[in-house]
Amino acid sequence: MTLTTLPPTAGSGLDVLWFLPTHGDGRYLGTATGGRAVTLDYLRQVAQAADTLGFYGVLIPTGKSCEDSWLVASALAPVTKKLRYLVAVRPGLASPTLYARMTATLDRIADGRLLINIVTGGDPVENAADGIFLDHDQRYEVTREFLDIYRPLLAGETVSYEGKHLKVEGASVLFPPVQAGGPKLYFGGSSEAANAVAAEHVDVYLTWGEPPSAVKAKIAEVRRQAEARGRKVRFGIRLHVIVRETNAKAWAAAEELISHVDDATIAAAQSVFARLDSVGQARMRALHGGRRDKLEVSPNLWAGVGLVRGGAGTALVGDGATVAARIEEYAELGIESFIFSGYPHLEEAYRVAELVLPRLKLNHDIARASATVNTGPFGETIANDYRPVRQVSQS
Repeated sequence: MTLTTLPPTAGSGLDVLWFLPTHGDGRYLGTATGGRAVTLDYLRQVAQAADTLGFYGVLIPTGKSCEDSWLVASALAPVTKKLRYLVAVRPGLASPTLYARMTATLDRIADGRLLINIVTGGDPVENAADGIFLDHDQRYEVTREFLDIYRPLLAGETVSYEGKHLKVEGASVLFPPVQAGGPKLYFGGSSEAANAVAAEHVDVYLTWGEPPSAVKAKIAEVRRQAEARGRKVRFGIRLHVIVRETNAKAWAAAEELISHVDDATIAAAQSVFARLDSVGQARMRALHGGRRDKLEVSPNLWAGVGLVRGGAGTALVGDGATVAARIEEYAELGIESFIFSGYPHLEEAYRVAELVLPRLKLNHDIARASATVNTGPFGETIANDYRPVRQVSQS
């Protein structure tokens, strides 16, 4: 199969990223049935599919349940061509000087394809295991001080700094990143403390997939605070996607995804989420309340993933036109970056690329299979003699 590259649509504006499932993958949530092991071979398949299909980049998650995002990105960057890697920096877990050197090195390895996700962390139990004994607002204080040091270092400055939590003297990065000033900084958080950090420091503020009215309010507040500081912040959203040829098939797939989840599993997961001091996680939990009978929390926005999965817990569900329409609704609010995932991540990447991406105005090229070049079959050749012809809708 040959692939032709479709250029960005005129008047484009959206970046669409995919997700590397370094914490595991499978056909169902909440069960080992249909599960897939996290191996370098499988992650390479997902990354190379995303690269070939034309996704802007991939998010690599962070935490004790995941393979290390830095090592995964360094292994996969050399085997992809255009794909960008959104890698986590955890303020408080290592010094800003060390992270700056790591960032510059990985940006060179990836030839300027590195993006940085600033993660403050919301699980007190995991934080304690990592040696971090700070409350919610103290962690954001550390994040602010960290970025006061980290960003100037990547811009080539020599930094001496003394704050409440962090202190450096004469810090510098000898070998600079490929990207002038360093990679773009992404950041998510729903608290007042998070909003202040976003307004002051980051390039892209991320929200999890809440209903459009809630997202609109979050955007307005961060934008207001950024403008008060003379800054402009872009906005992104983190969502799952369940897309099929028809709406009925998509909703059936959503139900199938949680078909192995029982009440005990939901209760166990929700008890863990309840201990977190993350405002964003509390907002995710409030969408479904641990109940599976009212999961469509907004048109085509389904909260079933959040019954057992922490972090992003909602999915856009529908056929390609419906999902694209919902994406456009968020785009009209000011969302420019969309970070999607879907189960299993390899197969769903193809569904999104085939059914959704061609309907969007994008900032990046996407690929589409073509039957016009005689270098291989497009679909399985019929009776060893005839090539199948794409059916064109009459609607």
